[in-house]
Formats: sequence, structure tokens, C-alpha cells
Amino acid sequence: MADDRLVCRECHSVVDPDVDACPTCGSSSLTEDWAGYVIVAHPEESEIAEAMGVTEPGAYALKVR
Repeated sequence: MADDRLVCRECHSVVDPDVDACPTCGSSSLTEDWAGYVIVAHPEESEIAEAMGVTEPGAYALKVR
């Protein structure tokens, strides 16, 4: 199953393919070229979120090209 979602190059947020700008940071720099993602439910309690600089709950790509 192919994933048609896009990822923001600025904040790595995974977004729906029909958006023009990232709802998390507002950037219009979106890409289809990404790999892997993590879902952060409680960023204030997550070491991964801290390492990634994530402050809002959501899905974030691990690798963005």
C-alpha cells in the first residue's frame, strides 16, 4: 500500500496530500520524499519528541529528503 501523504520539510509533520501548507508550522515546503514516521501523543513526556524538537502531538517523519 503506497502512502500518498506529504511531509513538511520544515517541521517534519505528516500532512494530508490535499493541503497547500503545513497546519503545524504554516510552511508551504511539502514533499513526497520521506521515510518512516513516529506518532507523538504526549510530547512533554517523550524523549523522542524532545530529540526531534517536537512540541505538538501528531505524526512526524523520521527522514525527509
